Amino acid sequence: MSAADATRPARPRIVVLDDWERALQRLADWSGIAARADVEVHHAPLHGDALLQALAPADAVVLLRDRTPFDATLLARLPRLRYLVFTGTRNTRLDLAALEARGIPVSHTGWGPSKDSTCEMAWALILAATRRLAAQSAQLRAGGWRDPAGGPLPPVLRGQRLGLIGLGEIGGRVAAIGRAFGMEVAAWSPRMTAERAAAHGAVFVPLEELLATSRVVSLHLVPTPQTRHLLNAERLALMAPGSVLVNTSRAALVDPTALADALRAGRPGQAALDVFDAEPLPADDPLRDAPNLLLTPHTGFVAEPVFQRFADDVVECLGAWLDGVALPRRVAAVAP
Repeated sequence: MSAADATRPARPRIVVLDDWERALQRLADWSGIAARADVEVHHAPLHGDALLQALAPADAVVLLRDRTPFDATLLARLPRLRYLVFTGTRNTRLDLAALEARGIPVSHTGWGPSKDSTCEMAWALILAATRRLAAQSAQLRAGGWRDPAGGPLPPVLRGQRLGLIGLGEIGGRVAAIGRAFGMEVAAWSPRMTAERAAAHGAVFVPLEELLATSRVVSLHLVPTPQTRHLLNAERLALMAPGSVLVNTSRAALVDPTALADALRAGRPGQAALDVFDAEPLPADDPLRDAPNLLLTPHTGFVAEPVFQRFADDVVECLGAWLDGVALPRRVAAVAP
């Protein structure tokens, strides 16, 4: 018997991280889990010693998306850990090789209608930014009515170009709505072809042309080392003064310092972000002071039916683990 086994409590300890929405226990019946294990749910982000203190006694850990990085260094300090579950189907901040080396099984949940939710969020941001709804609402609340300085009026999107960087499942949904609005859809990605674009009713164009000619640019690309800060100062400067940039994908695709500078220079004219390098967004982050920028707290996938699926599947996974039966949705071993 190892030292860890000798000191393990009779009841397993399950630790849930980053349930910022306070949804997992509300949406599923945890009574069967609580009858057999001690469950500790953390609703606020944890870092450093606080994170280690919370995780040290854990036999099983549940991660809400990839909000907390889980690397080999952290894992080495968790000798009790025997099982890990994360919500969704992909976690880019999880060291699967280190978990596999320790023989710790990993399960994931289903997604539910998260892609539909993110598509709807993208369009909410596109329309809100295009119509400058946040500024208009603030002006009314401050006692005003219309902008006393005048200035350009909102455009009509029909007949304008919608530029999509990435045309996967979410980008394809965004394209369909763009076509319904009567927009011309253009698309680019590192592996895009004219045939793939045409299958979604879009035209394939080079990235620089897409940025220079689109009234709205929306990002729907999985980041890679090659696409980190894809939208840098030089590329942002290609955008038209009346254009809108929306990111509901990953923060790494856009250089945030360059974006703040670009907005001050008026190219693009508006932007809307739902994703950030550090989440929650620090109070002193420069993006909070950037002009013509609509910010939302990474809620693209945050919807009741999505979290219902997360909660149900987490309970299913933990129940199987406690029962010692086959674990649902096991993550495949890392290829050598």
